[in-house]
Amino acid sequence: MASVRLLHLSKLFFVFCLLLQIRFSLSSKNAILPLKVQKFAPGSLTKPPKKLSFHHNVTLTVTLAVGSPPQQVTMVLDTGSELSWLHCKKTPTTPLSYDPLHSTSYTPVPCTSSICMTRTRDFTIPASCDPKKLCHAILSYADATSVEGNLAHDAFRFTDLVLPGVIFGCMDRDSSSNQDEDSKTTGLMGLNRGSLSFVTQMGYPKFSYCISDLDSTGVLLFGEFHFSWLPPLSYTPLVKITTPLPSFDRVAYTVQLEGIKVSETVLPLPKSIFEPDHTGAGQTMVDSGTQFTFLLGPVYTALRNEFLKQTKNVLRVYEDPNFVFQGAMDLCYRVEGSGAGLPVLPSVRMMVRGGEMVVPGPRLLYKVAGLTKGSDDIYCFTFGNSDLLGIEAYVIGHHHQQNMWMEFDLANSRVGFAEVRCDSAAQKLGIDL
Repeated sequence: MASVRLLHLSKLFFVFCLLLQIRFSLSSKNAILPLKVQKFAPGSLTKPPKKLSFHHNVTLTVTLAVGSPPQQVTMVLDTGSELSWLHCKKTPTTPLSYDPLHSTSYTPVPCTSSICMTRTRDFTIPASCDPKKLCHAILSYADATSVEGNLAHDAFRFTDLVLPGVIFGCMDRDSSSNQDEDSKTTGLMGLNRGSLSFVTQMGYPKFSYCISDLDSTGVLLFGEFHFSWLPPLSYTPLVKITTPLPSFDRVAYTVQLEGIKVSETVLPLPKSIFEPDHTGAGQTMVDSGTQFTFLLGPVYTALRNEFLKQTKNVLRVYEDPNFVFQGAMDLCYRVEGSGAGLPVLPSVRMMVRGGEMVVPGPRLLYKVAGLTKGSDDIYCFTFGNSDLLGIEAYVIGHHHQQNMWMEFDLANSRVGFAEVRCDSAAQKLGIDL
């Protein structure tokens, strides 16, 4: 699910803000907004921002430029990954690529560099030395995707801002579990707390985003800000461990899940079931690189049963034991395709230390594209079973972060959130969506 120096951008008077456009169908693969800049009124921010633009379907993506002269790239925004990387070899499955041979500012990282020897410590697979004595990295993800190639430096460009010497992976081999979706992007932008993540290299103390559920847009900002219209955020501290554990991702945005409610019914589970065990398995990660939310088996089963109980009179279960949506979501429903829409559904609240993340009823079911049963559409429950994916963690995906202002405060080791109409937030920021 992820520098020679930090770029001390605190001396510059702006914050990055990326507009999001959300790709809900394969036919809209070219619907990526260009980068744009928006000036702010003096005094409206403690550290005035600057903006870009961003997209999502199963992933959130941003378009920017890399190299000298600039080459346009499209990257997945992933708070669950550290190293940013680009496909550096064009193939039938990776038609979008960056060509290092055409960039005069591209510099590979030697394997003797301290970057390769010490700053890759949080990689699942240790970096190594290739035959050319360059730093070689292999990155693997929970969905069975993997990429490998060399670490390098190059300039990343956001309209009139140039970030020189950003460390990234120039990948020439990959194995994908979703080639059609991955063919639409050039790479990935790692935004976790690791030393090589993009946000760490930028030197910003925090970033925030807000994803709309209505018009496929949203906004993301890097840096300090203060908006009078933003409601107070609930803050939950990041979980830290002092001793490295084999199954615990130390640089993820890990929060402590303490319980789950369906409407006002709290699932009858002990708090200990939500806590990492002695190996570190069972942490709860806030991950923009994952679409839906996944729970460990016993918790998923309890939630599934309570949701079934509360909706038995308004929803009709899709009875097909051989159908499991995306390999981990086994609760689906038949909904009349007459255009009447979904019935009123109970909300689900994820109770984290310091607050509750509310998932309203309409966001609990997701229409399966291209699948019908007679005149009925098929909708699936948007919580899945981590056990079916083979991952030992709770993961809060971006679908359940829609219409929620999400703040990742690296300086204070916490995540903040508040319910916000994200389309309205973008308008207040003066962004033309």
